Amino acid sequence: DLALPGDVQAFYTAPIHARVSGYLKKWYVDIGTPVKSGQVLADIDTPDLDQQVLQARADLATAQANQSLAATTAKRWDGLVAADAVSKQEAEEKSGDLAAKNALVNSSRANLNRLLALESFKKIAAPFAGVVTTRSTDVGALISATGGPTDPALFTVTDQRRLRIYVHVPQNYSALIHKGQAADLAVPEYPGQTFKAVVANNAQAVAAQSGAELVELQMDNADGRIKSGDYAQVTFHMTSPITTTRIPVTAIQYRHNGAVVAVVGADNHVKIRPVSVSRDLGSTVEIGAGLDSTDRVVDNPPESLADGDLVRIAGASVRKAAGT
Repeated sequence: DLALPGDVQAFYTAPIHARVSGYLKKWYVDIGTPVKSGQVLADIDTPDLDQQVLQARADLATAQANQSLAATTAKRWDGLVAADAVSKQEAEEKSGDLAAKNALVNSSRANLNRLLALESFKKIAAPFAGVVTTRSTDVGALISATGGPTDPALFTVTDQRRLRIYVHVPQNYSALIHKGQAADLAVPEYPGQTFKAVVANNAQAVAAQSGAELVELQMDNADGRIKSGDYAQVTFHMTSPITTTRIPVTAIQYRHNGAVVAVVGADNHVKIRPVSVSRDLGSTVEIGAGLDSTDRVVDNPPESLADGDLVRIAGASVRKAAGT
């Protein structure tokens, strides 16, 4: 088994920021409150925005009045051109003025619609069903919708009915982790209990700083027993490759050419053999290459032991490498 620390996160987490500036008028939910999608969390009082909407309505009315006058004038001048009472140039100027007034109406209407859309954000609503996990505002607080990294979230809503667990798997073990693989999850608040999780994704890359691959597991949490942000221990039940051989960790030496073990041949002479360590299991290690299950390995060899040294095998202490 391979046990690693895991970072538990909600399947969806949304920090709720304000889109309009003003003052918090009222909040309706606090931390731990279950909410539905679209449920109102708070109201913002926006006196500045309200005045901007009134001004935009007046600007649109002015633009529409000018448009109406320009349309009447252009129509009248078209009739005068037909009677050769005015020049064609003057009539085209009136038609151009009408086109400009039409564009101004469209611009004023778009500005009003923009402000009305902002007014809809006076009500802070939950983006999905979940639980409110943070509230960092109160009645009367100044709300500044800067949109920058320092803009604090008013609320945080999480959907914890399903969880994501992120585990950093060391490179040596990454090839043994695959999608659909089951794992056991344990958290300190439920000692002796385990929960089932399944590998959903992996990063397909080893991080240069940690030398580990990020693996994502998922699990159902309909009863809400596991909480977002929990520290967890994730245990993978892995089968070793059939080519590995397990030996005591004390049998490994690290010399200038890497990891080596001392093997005793049939003639009782030592052979120093380089090996590749697949997994470190604590008191034992799994050797991926360089050793057979029938080899006789020297446990805790002295540093002075060299190729060709003659050794005497004590019958009671003979131990062969264990194939797995």
